[in-house]
Amino acid sequence: MLFAGFTIADFVAFGFFVSAWLLYYLLLERTEAGRRSLNRIMNGHRYAWLRALLGRENRIMDVNINATLQNGSAFFASTSLLAVGGSLTLLRSTNEVIVLFGELPFGFQATRLAWEMKALGLTIIFVYAFFKFAWSYRLFNYGAILLGAVPNKGDGVAAEVVERAAWRAASMNTVAGRHFNRGQRAFFFSLAYLGWFVSAYVLMAATAAVLYVMWHRQFASDALAALERGPWPPPPT
Repeated sequence: MLFAGFTIADFVAFGFFVSAWLLYYLLLERTEAGRRSLNRIMNGHRYAWLRALLGRENRIMDVNINATLQNGSAFFASTSLLAVGGSLTLLRSTNEVIVLFGELPFGFQATRLAWEMKALGLTIIFVYAFFKFAWSYRLFNYGAILLGAVPNKGDGVAAEVVERAAWRAASMNTVAGRHFNRGQRAFFFSLAYLGWFVSAYVLMAATAAVLYVMWHRQFASDALAALERGPWPPPPT
């Protein structure tokens, strides 16, 4: 025991957890290698979508697409609040949970303060996720306004003005998607964090597993392969 019931392994595991989250963020969003990720490639398709919008007079489909993205953010924001409530329940039931875990076959001993600090950390992760999803929802709302502000090419507006309006709408949509992805990332890492309630070693193993799953989805998944396929194949003869 070093501090409040935490061992050296706990500090090492928590440091590994934080470092993995930070390094994954830097790799995905701040490096050249991240440009080949699923998220970054999809950002390019967001711009292609809004450019294609310029050739349509009826934009009901585009409004529906934006509404679908916004509803997804709203759903996850609501889920985040439920998760916050659940993690706060762990704080209220500290004594009962410690006794329950102590009776399990793998049996572990945790002090009340250590358990409460872990539960508080989990709450902070879900609060962070809520802010990301709520901000994403707001940005998709702004994106809908910008989408509606894109003039038709035949309205006598200069082509440069029309292109710039579509670019602004695409940029806002991309920023909203980026915050949504960060909220989802917090959800994934929260699953790894749950391993800490068992032991520091489980936290490190769960963090490595989550990190691998997210890396695979971004850089080696079938979804990424679908985006990299060639032109439409010729019709069968």
